[in-house]
Amino acid sequence: MSNVFIRPLKADEREAWQPLWKGYQDYYQTNLDDTTDSLWQRLMEDDPDGPFCLVAESDGKLLGLVQYLFHGTTWSAHRRIYLHDLYTVQEARGQGIGRKLIEAVYAVGKQSNCDQVYWLTQDFNEDGRRLYDKVSTLTPFIKYMQKL
Repeated sequence: MSNVFIRPLKADEREAWQPLWKGYQDYYQTNLDDTTDSLWQRLMEDDPDGPFCLVAESDGKLLGLVQYLFHGTTWSAHRRIYLHDLYTVQEARGQGIGRKLIEAVYAVGKQSNCDQVYWLTQDFNEDGRRLYDKVSTLTPFIKYMQKL
């Protein structure tokens, strides 16, 4: 893979972004088609909390994405970043793109005076978890949820 660089998603890249978003959904065995238009709109808005999207590009092709948002917390005076979605196309996996995307979010967090970047993943995401174990710390928290 020649030069891979990480940059913000551009407003004219919906057609290139959409297969990444769909690939992410397929990997996690979910369908978010009913929220895709709304997500795209929110990614293009100028909300200081986000969501935001960075993409990995090589030779004019998008190979991966990371989507994240900022939020306050009762545990700190600083904002935090929730890394919501991370995806790399199958043919580009194992080449450090996921790490570059995560590190780009870390850089955003440092520039924004955040004190933490965190995320969730499924237990079956073994490849992702091997990377996450190298670039972050596994916490003992368990997620509970009630749909409203």
